[in-house]
Amino acid sequence: MARMVVIYRTPKDVEAFDRHYFDVHIPLAKKLPGLRKYEISYGPVAVLAGSTDVYLIGTVHFDDLAAMKRAFESPEGQAAAADRQVYAPNDTGVQMFLFEDREV
Repeated sequence: MARMVVIYRTPKDVEAFDRHYFDVHIPLAKKLPGLRKYEISYGPVAVLAGSTDVYLIGTVHFDDLAAMKRAFESPEGQAAAADRQVYAPNDTGVQMFLFEDREV
């Protein structure tokens, strides 16, 4: 299984972010070919060391990194990637991690 974990810092306008993320971005991303699952964090995001500026974590699952690459090369993937620039245009407010995982 491969995952993309996207970490969003708290946006300046939380209501606008939520409206766009839930009403526009998630429906776009759910059209990605090969998408197995889309998860988001629920409630506050905490860290053991204290407070954090993380607002939301989104995780998408694919069979493997090759399937993820194909998905983001597709028209649906290009649309989802371009849309992220609408609701989170500042790259310093977003971190993305792509990896394959295995159960141990």
